[in-house]
Amino acid sequence: MADHEHGSMDTKVQEQTFASFMSFVSRTGIIIIVLLVLMAIFIR
Repeated sequence: MADHEHGSMDTKVQEQTFASFMSFVSRTGIIIIVLLVLMAIFIR
């Protein structure tokens, strides 16, 4: 059986992509919450 070798791949691009994705998701979530609060206040 072959010996296991720890990965040597550069993960900088993956880390940047994940950071961008998390930023997008958090901003979108905040916008949705703000819109829901505004709808609850003004649409009665």
